[in-house]
Amino acid sequence: MHVSFALFADAANISQEGKLNVLGVFDALQVATVPTVHPRATMIVRIKAHPDDAGRHTLAFAWLSPGGEEVWSSSGELDVGAPPPGATELDVPVIAAIDLPIQEVGTHVMRVALDGDLCAELLLHVRTGAPTIPSVGGMVS
Repeated sequence: MHVSFALFADAANISQEGKLNVLGVFDALQVATVPTVHPRATMIVRIKAHPDDAGRHTLAFAWLSPGGEEVWSSSGELDVGAPPPGATELDVPVIAAIDLPIQEVGTHVMRVALDGDLCAELLLHVRTGAPTIPSVGGMVS
C-alpha cells in the first residue's frame, strides 16, 4: 500500500461514479494575523492498495509548526477491502476536513503515516499581510 498523492484543497468529494473531485488545491495561505485558525481545510490523501493489503490499517496525521513542534495529531483505523475481480489495485481516497491551528508564519508540515511508517508530508507556507496577486505574462491593465 502506498500514497499516490496528498494535498490541501478548499473542498473534495466522491461522485456517484466513484470519481474523486478536488476543488481549489493550495500550498500557501495568506492570513491577517497570527495566531489564527484556518477553518475547514480539506486534506486529501489517495492511497493505492493491492490485493494483499486487504484488512485493517492505521492512518495517522501530525500537524507540525515551522519549528518542528507537533501541534496536534490524530489517528484512526482504515478497513481496506480486496480489489474487484480483474483489478490489480484499489483506490482508497481519504478526505478529511481539518481546522488548522496556525501559531506563527512559516512553513508548516502535515505528516501522513500508514501503519506507523511516514508516507507523505504536505508543506503549507503561511504568510501575513495583504495577499498579492501574481502577474500574468503579457497582460497589461
